[in-house]
Amino acid sequence: MIGIYGGTFNPVHYGHLRTAVEVKERLALQHIRMLPCRLPAHRQQPEASPEMRLSMLELAISATPGLQVDQRELQRPGPSYMVDTLQSLRTEFAETPLILIIGSDAFAGLESWHEWQRLFEYAHLVVVTRPGYMPQALPPVLQTRWIEDQALLAHQTAGHLLFLSVTLLDISATQIRQLIASGSSAQFLLPDAVLAYIQQHQLFQQTPPLPSGY
Repeated sequence: MIGIYGGTFNPVHYGHLRTAVEVKERLALQHIRMLPCRLPAHRQQPEASPEMRLSMLELAISATPGLQVDQRELQRPGPSYMVDTLQSLRTEFAETPLILIIGSDAFAGLESWHEWQRLFEYAHLVVVTRPGYMPQALPPVLQTRWIEDQALLAHQTAGHLLFLSVTLLDISATQIRQLIASGSSAQFLLPDAVLAYIQQHQLFQQTPPLPSGY
């Protein structure tokens, strides 16, 4: 099984990285592909360029076995729709279960995603949650896909929905950008190499806009 973990990574931080490592181990994934998006479909364009966000992500995971960067969304014009990404991955991994990893906040807005029901044609959906989280009443189309036994993910290439409790660190990219813009320290919230890159390129120096999410 292969994990798919997308985001703006603006910048990547320990919340992203801890989730990726823990999901990889919990589900015994071959590896996780970290996919920085070029143009987010549901939020404003990130301040850091796609090339800079890619560089920060590469620095962050360079010494972590099992995590790798996938650049396909950066190379595709237009908004970065996950359904297109999964369709592309499926052509490469025809018989391998694909695991799309998203947070509970993103899951709450799933029905606003472009062609969201088609996601299940290409991948399983794993929603990472805090321990003790219980999903609210699911619409019938999702209720029929919900499983509680993670072993079932390996039995078919796509189609299931699983809620997986992991250690979620209370860190956000918005918080980091605000700290940097205010001249405060963001140390220990993200890898030192990423923080050094931000300082070198003087990223996130301006007062950021209202928080746009994780």
